[in-house]
Amino acid sequence: MDVDLDGLFRHNDTYDYDEDYEYKEDFESKASKAVLIPVLYLAEVVIGLLGNGLLLAVLAQKWRSWRISDIFILHLSVADILLLVTLPIWAAQAAQQCGWCFWGFLCKISGAVFNINFFCGILLLVCISLDRYLSIVHSVQLYSENEPRLAHISCLFVWLIALILSIPDWIFLVARKDPAQEKTLCVHNYSQSLTDWKLVSRLLHHSLGFLLPAAALIFCCSCILRVQHGSKGLQRQRVVRVILPLVVAFLLCWIPYNVTLIVDTIRSSSKKPGLSGSPEGSLGTALKVTFALGCVLACLRPLLYLGLCGNFRKQTLAMLRHAKLESESSLWELGVGEKALPDQSHEEEELKQTNVDHQVQLTEQC
Repeated sequence: MDVDLDGLFRHNDTYDYDEDYEYKEDFESKASKAVLIPVLYLAEVVIGLLGNGLLLAVLAQKWRSWRISDIFILHLSVADILLLVTLPIWAAQAAQQCGWCFWGFLCKISGAVFNINFFCGILLLVCISLDRYLSIVHSVQLYSENEPRLAHISCLFVWLIALILSIPDWIFLVARKDPAQEKTLCVHNYSQSLTDWKLVSRLLHHSLGFLLPAAALIFCCSCILRVQHGSKGLQRQRVVRVILPLVVAFLLCWIPYNVTLIVDTIRSSSKKPGLSGSPEGSLGTALKVTFALGCVLACLRPLLYLGLCGNFRKQTLAMLRHAKLESESSLWELGVGEKALPDQSHEEEELKQTNVDHQVQLTEQC
């Protein structure tokens, strides 16, 4: 029996394995992002709302004896809660095939709240660090427990600055179809005539919103760390124990996103105007990852308070046990608004000199 194999071997079509491999790799990458990023957002929401809710409950329990530190902690917590409430929307955008499947005004609100949280967080930390810097290094009291009005004004001014810096988000953020990714995204849309506005808004964000406040934080903390004598050394230890970890945590969470955003600004400035905020490739992935990393701080901050502030930890445990714990001392041990203590070593030298002068006078009288 003859078997004709000519037809089998004559079939000469080629198969592109590389194209199939790239497709599978791209599909698996997108699938992993669609799972990991929403899970990270939802974990941040649960942990963050529980932690900040507990924090607000403790503040409400002792509202009659609030100190200056409580005012700043309250505003930080409110900013974090606003961000956490919007995270499920960003999680839905990452998980759904259609991308942004909500109304356009939610896109503006979510994007603006994200930046408002960042601006409020860094500027409120600047207020706290500046108060401690002036008190410890220069013995000047910026805030006073007897006059909390200036602290309230400072917090309202911080919110006003944050709202002003977020104006580009309210104007230019839109839900728009991205042809490259074949789905709708919440992005900034700058037309040909508004290219300068894009650059101006980015420069304001980078300079006033990040670089200058970060430089102020580093300057204040570095000056405080150099103080090591007398009772001011004790105040310095409190700053190192509480304020410095809060500043370091903030910078670690937000520097990656802002550096990536600066790189995106430099690259996009040489391209044609259009969609902004949705770059392709590794830069787009870096923006998404660092975006999620910055949001981690909203749920990390209450955990830092529990670990660093002993009075807050005691008050929280007492509240969970339904026990009353009357305490007039600061929960946060930040020292904001507390009067600068005199330098004990200098007082001792003055006392010794007074005793010597008194002994000389007695000797002359004899």
